[in-house]
Amino acid sequence: MAGTFTFTIIKPGAVSNEDIGPILNMINENGFHIAAMKLIKLRTAQAKKFYAVHSERPFYNDLIEFMTSGAILVAILEKDNAVEEYRKLIGNTDPLKAEEGTIRKKFAQSMQKNAVHGSDSDENAEIEASFFFSNSERFSIFDVSDF
Repeated sequence: MAGTFTFTIIKPGAVSNEDIGPILNMINENGFHIAAMKLIKLRTAQAKKFYAVHSERPFYNDLIEFMTSGAILVAILEKDNAVEEYRKLIGNTDPLKAEEGTIRKKFAQSMQKNAVHGSDSDENAEIEASFFFSNSERFSIFDVSDF
């Protein structure tokens, strides 16, 4: 069964471009409930730990530099089938290939500066959400055992 929550990051480029409000509006208009949210600045050590899965990839150092370059907004979003539904809303990683009306098509600057991150599985949604939020920081519209 598909999960009821996913995790997102509004990345530094979108935050510095003042796109937080319009992105959150698109999220709300698409039926997501915000269960947790905070504006933070990642430290290099945090970014390296969060993105460790990409440590051997050629873009890793640039990713760490970008993700620590300014504030980010992290959030847990709730909706039935949340991961799949949010992946549809954000669109392709490459904004040139993203469908019209998706977050990345509207707000991404490039493939690397693609405005938002969205979990790619229910398992990763749990891992990523737990990296940034304790259980007491989550305000679920679903049964609290979902977290």
